[in-house]
Amino acid sequence: MPDTSRPLAVVTGASTGIGYELAKLCAQNGHDLLIAADQAAIHNAAKDFEALGAAVDAVEVDLATIEGVDQLYAAIRGRPVGALLANAGHGLGHAFLDQDFAQARHVIDTNITGTIYLIHKVGQDMRARGEGRILITGSIAGFMPGSFQAVYNGTKAFIDSFSFALRNELKDTGVTVTCLMPGATDTEFFERADMMDTQVGQDKKDDPADVAKVGFDAMMRGDGDVVSGWKNKFTTVLASVTPAGMLAEQHRKMAEPGSGKK
Repeated sequence: MPDTSRPLAVVTGASTGIGYELAKLCAQNGHDLLIAADQAAIHNAAKDFEALGAAVDAVEVDLATIEGVDQLYAAIRGRPVGALLANAGHGLGHAFLDQDFAQARHVIDTNITGTIYLIHKVGQDMRARGEGRILITGSIAGFMPGSFQAVYNGTKAFIDSFSFALRNELKDTGVTVTCLMPGATDTEFFERADMMDTQVGQDKKDDPADVAKVGFDAMMRGDGDVVSGWKNKFTTVLASVTPAGMLAEQHRKMAEPGSGKK
């Protein structure tokens, strides 16, 4: 029989990077897991988390689709979700007009549509019970126009804003909403986004384990938002007083193809 005393955490994008580390923290802190990603590596990750004492269900699914989110939600099987860590997302480099639009749309559908659809379904259940924690992975990218990464930064601006609004709507319900806003992190993100020839793709990045710990701790405290790393905190403060055109030019220098070391 499953141990019903252990709360269930649902973690998306859990096969690698920040999502993997978030799921690991959940397992280490007494949660059973339902994890999802669009890569077969999610099944290997499940074995790692089982070794930590968690009961784990893994779903390999494309969360950019309504059907994919429905499949993940069905895998909850009516169990109360103690924590939803909505972390799935990816980026896309190059100039917007040079991108394949189907790929650009997949970024939007993963980062926005699939994310908020899952939150809508699980959040309703949490509100009905009067308890639950939601951690949404936003980004400091949401504070600046993302030249040569325009769609990704736009999606994160949406997610950052959405998180703050949802938290306010749920403030008297027993459900907390936390937005984790990391900067550039050492994950597969830049390789998947075809940005390895850029300055930001080649620069030193934050450790995903450190980023995840900041987000997990903030979620457990019920904080509204958290920026990981002092440099990233400084970036957000600077972005709030810098003209958008100047921010776009600064981002261009980091993300334009060929801006990295040859």
